[in-house]
Amino acid sequence: MKPLDVVRLMPLMARTLGRPEIAIALIDGPVETSHPDLAHLHKAQQPQPSPTRCHSPASAACRHGTFVAGILAGRRGSAAPAIAPGCTLMLHPLFREDDDASGGTPSATPDALAQAVSACVSAGARVINVSAALVAASGRELRSLVAALDHAARKGTLIVAAAGNQATVGGSAITTHPDVIPVIGCDGSGRPMAESTLGASIGSRGLAAPGEGIISLEPGGGAVTMAGSSAAAPFVAGAIALLWSEYPRASARLLRAAITRIGPRRSIVPPLLDAEAAWRAMRE
Repeated sequence: MKPLDVVRLMPLMARTLGRPEIAIALIDGPVETSHPDLAHLHKAQQPQPSPTRCHSPASAACRHGTFVAGILAGRRGSAAPAIAPGCTLMLHPLFREDDDASGGTPSATPDALAQAVSACVSAGARVINVSAALVAASGRELRSLVAALDHAARKGTLIVAAAGNQATVGGSAITTHPDVIPVIGCDGSGRPMAESTLGASIGSRGLAAPGEGIISLEPGGGAVTMAGSSAAAPFVAGAIALLWSEYPRASARLLRAAITRIGPRRSIVPPLLDAEAAWRAMRE
């Protein structure tokens, strides 16, 4: 089954491309915005002064950022899922191009992530997509991140975060935060990938989305296949952006409830994203 069909996103995508007033912040690596399948982008004024475009297209940071951008806002009809190309993409590069992620999920310090979240909220982001592992940090840094996540929640910004690919039971300061939607990757049948990081907070408040064999955009004009929760998170962020485009006056609390189907959960494995069910819940 195709990734978009696994989570029933195609009917919602047929209803809307997304609205420019709905801004999705991408806290990731820089993006090769000259890619032909990203040429149409509605780009928000960047919330920080550093460059948002790639200087080293072969870098892990550039490849990661461009890949996730393609899932969120690539051109419909391209190789990428291209979920919400009509929404505004707010680029906030966090990963340095001279850092080697060795093909894994890029990492960030809690301080840097806290500053990025706060900047995107201040710039008007409605949804924030975070696909980053946290490096070891002090208690002060973790408190700074929690404060930034609390601030985002108060402002009505929904944060979607990759849960990780460590094949363990646990979580981080971001995935255990009560207002963050953590996302694990699933295969083409909707089953959790073997390397998924699971946990009580992930199971109780999170979602699963396609994370195996995902095709999206690659610097240089082509396409590439990647896997993991970094690939899964933008399916959820993109679905939220489309739902908000359909119901722009809905509160973050209502939209969160519709997409996560909030209710008692005891499993450490989160349910599968169902975009069509979320749209019906919003309509009703």
